[in-house]
Amino acid sequence: MKRFCMLTMVFACLLIGCKHKKKGKTDTSITLNNSFNGLFLDSIQIERFVDENDSLEKYRSYFLDFYTHRNFEFAWFDKDGLNEQAENFYNLQNNFAESLDDSSIYNPKLKQLYELVDGRKIEGKKDKKLDTAALKTELMFTGQFFEYASKVYKGSDIDAAELGWFIPRKKINTTALLDSLVVNKNQPLSAYEPLNSQYRKLENWLANYYLLKKQAIWATIPDKNAYQKGDTGVQISLIKKRLTALGDLPINNNSNIFDSSTIQAVQHFQDRFGIPPNGVIQTATLKALNTPLDTLINKILINMERARWMLPDTSKEDRLVVNIPDYKLSVFDSGKFSFSMPVVVGTTANNTVIFNGRLRYIVFSPYWNVTDDIVKKEIMPAMARDENYLAKNNMEIVRYEGSIPEVRQKPGGDNSLGGVKFLFPNKYNIYLHDTPHKEAFSSSKRSFSHGCIRVGDPARLAQFLLRRDAHYTTDSIKTLMSQTQEKWVTAKPTVQVTIKYFTAWVDHNGLLNFRDDIYGHDNNMAQKLFDK
Repeated sequence: MKRFCMLTMVFACLLIGCKHKKKGKTDTSITLNNSFNGLFLDSIQIERFVDENDSLEKYRSYFLDFYTHRNFEFAWFDKDGLNEQAENFYNLQNNFAESLDDSSIYNPKLKQLYELVDGRKIEGKKDKKLDTAALKTELMFTGQFFEYASKVYKGSDIDAAELGWFIPRKKINTTALLDSLVVNKNQPLSAYEPLNSQYRKLENWLANYYLLKKQAIWATIPDKNAYQKGDTGVQISLIKKRLTALGDLPINNNSNIFDSSTIQAVQHFQDRFGIPPNGVIQTATLKALNTPLDTLINKILINMERARWMLPDTSKEDRLVVNIPDYKLSVFDSGKFSFSMPVVVGTTANNTVIFNGRLRYIVFSPYWNVTDDIVKKEIMPAMARDENYLAKNNMEIVRYEGSIPEVRQKPGGDNSLGGVKFLFPNKYNIYLHDTPHKEAFSSSKRSFSHGCIRVGDPARLAQFLLRRDAHYTTDSIKTLMSQTQEKWVTAKPTVQVTIKYFTAWVDHNGLLNFRDDIYGHDNNMAQKLFDK
């Protein structure tokens, strides 16, 4: 406890600067008087070590920054040998290599050094060999952390914008993160590692799938018009084994009958794959059941990479999250999941853009300001065919830009934006809105829009956003959505909106979900990640 308290004090000094007696001066150095382990190295030893380990050259400045910041004191050792942080990190990076079948950061040199010094005290100059081994182990641990952080926390050097991803990638301060790891020995890594929660959740499922790949025989389930309740045969037994392996059938009674428990398992599987859960195995469900494990594993890896790009989702603020392949908007109340609703997103020709912003305005009974592209491709040809087209559709021309009319649709029951729109100003001209065409939400595949996002329950979303203002009740919102005059309301406070693209994710019930790659982004990502 004494050493932990001193460690905490040292870290506090490093973060905020221990106050010096002279005004305006700070002293953040670790010295022989305030160090907690009394073990030091120097910059020449660091330079020599990096020179001898070419793979760590890219981290040379990281080494110097980290050890300069702590006045060249050892981070992974005290006089009793390797400290608790070293043991924890060693196990963590080993688990990454073993359970995830990923040898990209496996370091045999670290293993050799670890086995040499593990459990041995540092005895100063009495054991020159051990002193040298401890120095190399210290620096190899630091280099291994930089490798791990680069792989796990930062991810690949892919240009996300080239893949249509315009959510800013998070930035990593690797040396500050290592400071946190060294100091916070009584806290789990999850308490401060810079990861979106989806990463670790997907990582856990990935380990299960690698294990499944080693254990299971993935035979193809024969094609048939439909497998349903009452069917019998070897194929049913194969289906039940597949559902059991994937976790959808908890208890397999090993019969070859499509019974009630099989129906429930099929529905569970269908729900996870975005298929209407009718409990009957037809074309879409059979295709999903026959998806090769390697394909599912690669899909998880692709989405783990996307999760690396995302900021940690630890904010206690309200937020709205649209996952395009899931056709769903999720609402988070003070950081916790509250409810969700179906959405309609852009077609493959009119992709909804992947980005984030802040919702600032709720506009009731809105005008629809028709985009130039739609005016040119749809409105003007319709006007040419029918001179009364605008009047029939409650539209008007505001002005002309050359020969191109600026058209808007007036508020009303047939307005394409319905009774309300939700604006988070952005250069892509994307927003959330109501629609008079509710039938679109009954489809399981909902990519019909020009790029904006139609929401299934706009009144509930408006109530959520305005719930802190007593003026906006269920009845008043319903009234505002059916006026002939547009009304703007400012969101206070503004709300984070994220439009993301995840084809594999773990939901709030802990279930692994898969969806189709509707825009082909997975294929483009795979070429960057795997085709090397």
